[in-house]
Amino acid sequence: MATSPTDIPLLEVRDLETHLFTKRGVGRPVDSVSFTVNARETLGLVGESGSGKSLTALSVMRLNPKPASRIVGGEVLFCGEDLLRKTDSAMRRYRGGKMALILQDPMTALNPVYTVGNQIRETLRVHRGLRGARSRDVAVELLDRVRIPDPKVGLAAYPHQFSGGMRQRVVSAIALSGKPKLLIADEPTTALDVTVQALYLQLLKAIQTEDGLGILFVTHDFSVVARMCDRVAVMYAGKIVETAPTADLFAAPKHPYTEALLKSVPDVDRRTDRLYSISGQPPSVFAPPSGCAFANRCSYADARCHREMPPEIQVGPQNTVKCWRYVS
Repeated sequence: MATSPTDIPLLEVRDLETHLFTKRGVGRPVDSVSFTVNARETLGLVGESGSGKSLTALSVMRLNPKPASRIVGGEVLFCGEDLLRKTDSAMRRYRGGKMALILQDPMTALNPVYTVGNQIRETLRVHRGLRGARSRDVAVELLDRVRIPDPKVGLAAYPHQFSGGMRQRVVSAIALSGKPKLLIADEPTTALDVTVQALYLQLLKAIQTEDGLGILFVTHDFSVVARMCDRVAVMYAGKIVETAPTADLFAAPKHPYTEALLKSVPDVDRRTDRLYSISGQPPSVFAPPSGCAFANRCSYADARCHREMPPEIQVGPQNTVKCWRYVS
């Protein structure tokens, strides 16, 4: 049976590999990563710092730092088209127009010497061909949409004149200005306090519902995962080790690493003298182990775990895990 357009995921990443080329040798921070994001769905990409989350997100848009890193394998299918085969000029039309990126630090994402209005209107000119009064009107509408008070005044302001939460909303307005289908959010709430974070996530959800956006949400914060994500992909040492619907992941994590991550989240309802932490360190991307990368930190590990890489096992309708405990 032929596949209809509605059956094609908005984003499908297949065996993506991004390597680092340094004096130390070749590192593999993104190692055969596969996942999908559907329209109107939010996929959370979670893991410790250094697990490869941000580089994966940048690689999807072919914005991985060069020349230190290079995409050496895999496919990145956007609406069925492989972005890794696109020319640089074609990719520039995709970025901002069909997919957009929100970075974690709005102060470095925004240019301090240009007004907010100039930066939004530049995107409108490049991706939608809008100029003059029309681009100004649409820029005002975008700021109003992300709930910037007095958006007409906001257009003439510089980034330093906004608070951190307002700057993040400005970055979101720029990301939405090209009417993308996919939004990649790389830890956009890191610099926000808890109250502002909750309001920002609520706003992002509302915009997703209105526009039918697919969102790839990179984070290490499980409270954000619980609030934002429909499904979760857990990343460790450059690999996806578990994927599951969010409710399933919190109720019954399958991979020992996921289990350990959830144990590391403090429980405010339980008194404890010592917080849980995962012992040991992740392996170097320049010297990956032959077996499971988590084996040296895992209480369930046996000889096979140290010797052989576990395959991906389907353990539910939307649940997969890479662990020898689920191999019969």
